[in-house]
Amino acid sequence: MSLDRLWAGWRSEYVGSVGAEDDRGECLFCGLVASPDDEALVVARGAGVFAVLNLYPYTSGHCMVAPIEHGADLEALTPDVANALMEMTQRAAAAIKAAYQPDGLNIGMNLGRAAGAGVPGHLHMHVVPRWAGDTNFMTTTAEVRVLPESLPITLDRLRAAWQE
Repeated sequence: MSLDRLWAGWRSEYVGSVGAEDDRGECLFCGLVASPDDEALVVARGAGVFAVLNLYPYTSGHCMVAPIEHGADLEALTPDVANALMEMTQRAAAAIKAAYQPDGLNIGMNLGRAAGAGVPGHLHMHVVPRWAGDTNFMTTTAEVRVLPESLPITLDRLRAAWQE
């Protein structure tokens, strides 16, 4: 039996830049804040927070909600920003449910590199749709994700389902 290879060359850019600053010395999320919404895949903006698609999603519909202000510590958020973060996360969950009808959602954040944070300097909440029986062997055996739609289509679907 021969060894099959599946190439995911687009991942190399991500793997090489995890946690790194961009050319301007900004973190990934700070760069997204200053970028045009379509280019940055921003789904929505709110008072002190924004929702953005994950450029390297676990599944279609995977978005992240982050404060606009750079910071890694949850306890350092002001009450207003903490509330806005949760409210935007609620809207993201509702939009994903409306657009994708998942069987469930994973919602959470990894704080610090040891906890699995890919961008440890800027806290962010992940909102990931999940489906019963979604046991695609590709992730387990090949460390590859199969996504059924492009990011621009995902962006359009979530924006259309977004409720203010």
